[in-house]
Amino acid sequence: MARSTSPSVRRPWSATAIRGWRHEIALSIATFLVLFIAWLIAPWGPYFVLLCAGIVIWQRPDLRSRFQGKAQARQAILRLQAAFWICMVIGRTGEIPTVQRIEITSVGRTYLVHLPAGLHFEVIEAYAPELAAALGVRQLQVRPVQENASYITITEVLVDPLPANLRSGLTTAQRVDLWMPIPFAVADDGHVVHLGLPEHNLLMGGEPGSGKSVALSSIIAAAALDPSVSLTLFDGKQVELAMWSRVAERFVGPDQEAAVDALEQLRTEMDLRYTSLLKQRQRKITPDTIHGLHVIVIDELAFYLRGGKKDRRDQFAELLRDLVSRGRAAGFIVIAATQKPSHEVVPTWIRDLFAFRLAMRCSSSDASDTILGQGWAKQGFSAASIDPSKRGVGYLLAEGGVPVLLKTPYLSDDEIEAIARRAQKLRAK
Repeated sequence: MARSTSPSVRRPWSATAIRGWRHEIALSIATFLVLFIAWLIAPWGPYFVLLCAGIVIWQRPDLRSRFQGKAQARQAILRLQAAFWICMVIGRTGEIPTVQRIEITSVGRTYLVHLPAGLHFEVIEAYAPELAAALGVRQLQVRPVQENASYITITEVLVDPLPANLRSGLTTAQRVDLWMPIPFAVADDGHVVHLGLPEHNLLMGGEPGSGKSVALSSIIAAAALDPSVSLTLFDGKQVELAMWSRVAERFVGPDQEAAVDALEQLRTEMDLRYTSLLKQRQRKITPDTIHGLHVIVIDELAFYLRGGKKDRRDQFAELLRDLVSRGRAAGFIVIAATQKPSHEVVPTWIRDLFAFRLAMRCSSSDASDTILGQGWAKQGFSAASIDPSKRGVGYLLAEGGVPVLLKTPYLSDDEIEAIARRAQKLRAK
């Protein structure tokens, strides 16, 4: 049991507490010994030692800053250990979890914690509200370490992890390499979430005003700033992606005939790439091949799959399925957004091909599961719980992972215009 007050558990308490203060005790003893030895040498020796120490600290602000940082980290660790004792988070041997490493994040602090025998991730997760109250912080986030079940990470959230004024680093970026993971969003624990797009497709959904276009702009901006990347944009509303049209090879508005024609051209290009790979005896596109990545962004996917004539809808669906299923190795990346990708809107045989899913604010848990996959809402990952006022916030599910709550940065029209101009100049060179 994690909560135990028997004498057998209380006995090691003092030893554990002393270990927690061992650095402070060692420093105090060492300081006393130095001053005592200096006093034995001369009565004014301690004053001379203190003067020398003061001069060193004054002349070396880096040492002063390092000492201050370590002192603050030690204080934070001792506060967390005290919270473990207060909440009786104790293993079978009477030991509390021990902090192995501490990291400062944009929202607070993250601790790497080793669990003693008798404790595991789910136990600490259940204690998170009590520990947060004992520490006096906004909230505590507890996550397992996949490589070792005896370790967890605990993040102290001191400020709003998903601020409304989150800005994008792409506004100042001069160039991007899309073969490398791009900074896409900030997670609720303060860490930057990087998205590796090569060989992956992304499907995002959410109610109107949830921030789908905001997330799309971040991806398009990164792709535009890589001059080796080709862009094809489909915009069912005509105006959401229009500002990026100058850096796109092709821009398609609410026109099904043009959309089908564009997908047919993309499939032809894909087949030519596979013919080229076969001649070069290669299995997929790499940064060293002559072909660059090709990013296809489709906003308002439902318009193309449910509007217009049935034969054109079916043709668009089949071409899209072929592109998503076969295009990964040829360097094609499909990013699609719609309000609710239910089977009535997006056929399951297309939806299930998308490895990455992003669920923005939804009206119900069922709608959230439609995007992320069945069962995630019951495990606590429901986009219906997202505050409607927080645009750009959603759950990202990557291949084989667990949904991560994050916020994508906002790009204003002026920032999009500036990035598009910069990308146009890059591509002109």
